[in-house]
Amino acid sequence: MALKSLSILLFLTLLVQISFVLSDVSAVVRGRKALGIGEWIPIKDLNSTIVQDVAQFAITEHNKEAKVNLVLQSVYKGETQLVAGLNYRLVLTAKDGGVRPGHYLTVVYVKPWLNYRKLTSFERLLE
Repeated sequence: MALKSLSILLFLTLLVQISFVLSDVSAVVRGRKALGIGEWIPIKDLNSTIVQDVAQFAITEHNKEAKVNLVLQSVYKGETQLVAGLNYRLVLTAKDGGVRPGHYLTVVYVKPWLNYRKLTSFERLLE
């Protein structure tokens, strides 16, 4: 019984992979660039609720780890990447007390169906 279930699972996985390939081929044939898993795609609405929530999460987690008090000013630029979840790569403008605002590059890994978020990188950009 376990072998039969495994065979069915492998068959379904193969079907999904074939559908991705056919989708990419049809996009190329029609002259569109195919978007694949792992590509960074620009975020059109940087003011959307999810983008703002992810940005605030990044600031909050960085503040805990670095023992600083950055305050989010805005999301300057953003991209998403489809992996086994979503990566959000954001350029944030943030201020630390009276210091003038700086730009920070951050990546947050999100699995929305599990309500899971993890800050994977946070660095100040040279100005």
